[in-house]
Amino acid sequence: MRTERSGWIGKFSAVIRYEMLWNIRKKKFYGILIVAFALATLALATGYIQGAITGDPMELNPDFVIDSNVGLGGFGFFLFAIATVMNSISGEFESGTIVPLLAKPVSRTTIFLGKLFAAFLILLVTYSFLMTYMTIGGLVIYGPQNNLHLVPLSLLGALFSTLIWVSIVLLFGTLFRSSLIAALGALGIWLGTNIIGSIIGVLAGQGWILTFIPGSGNSGSVGGNPLVGTPVSTGTDNIGLNLINYILHPSWNVTYYKLDLIQSSQGTPVWEALNTEPLSNVIFTSIAVALIYFIVFVTISWFVFRRAEITE
Repeated sequence: MRTERSGWIGKFSAVIRYEMLWNIRKKKFYGILIVAFALATLALATGYIQGAITGDPMELNPDFVIDSNVGLGGFGFFLFAIATVMNSISGEFESGTIVPLLAKPVSRTTIFLGKLFAAFLILLVTYSFLMTYMTIGGLVIYGPQNNLHLVPLSLLGALFSTLIWVSIVLLFGTLFRSSLIAALGALGIWLGTNIIGSIIGVLAGQGWILTFIPGSGNSGSVGGNPLVGTPVSTGTDNIGLNLINYILHPSWNVTYYKLDLIQSSQGTPVWEALNTEPLSNVIFTSIAVALIYFIVFVTISWFVFRRAEITE
């Protein structure tokens, strides 16, 4: 029994090494780190950029690091998901390397899990680098920072947020065996949930739908309407930030609003309150949605990969 277990672990580790080395040889891993560095630098420089545009001096911000969401946000999580797994499965079919890979004495399940875990390791290393860089940069540029002990929650939330998009990209790539379709299919979903969904939420007052799909989610606020209150987004892209806010403000209640177009047409925006819920409910729902989507999409991808017919 122990021999079988060690044998499986050895094969699993071999797949992980294979995937990591493939990413390094193709310069993919280095490219991801460079993009991460560029996005983080842009986030750090936002204060300077705004000051240069408005002419106002840059102010110190003791909450910059914990509010930065790893310096990425929803679109950044989506981009890293594409960069990490766009051709993880589909690339093997496109290049023909799937034939010698499956000829090895390794099950398809082990190959699939190894590739998925390798993607997780790449994201973990990248986001750890980002958080370190953002923390040091925040201290240097924006002064002493509050609640740095909560920074690991940003890392945890970023991984949760990205793994949903990883599962979506992986699903398209496995179903169609095309890296291009994997990227474009996931992009279509991202655009639909963020652009069309935002319009539905603000104008039609049906933003609750966005709570149950990947992305930025429904927009609410604490302490007043969206113009004066503290903004809170319910979606899976904001798990880390919401966890931090809950630790700091466990009694927060999030209120959702609808913009009254008729009365707002007179000049002043008029917001109609729709409903209120505790921040704890927002966090629980977003984590549950993230886990369900990830498990369902990964399971479908695994099933399709196991059943895929290989032609030389």
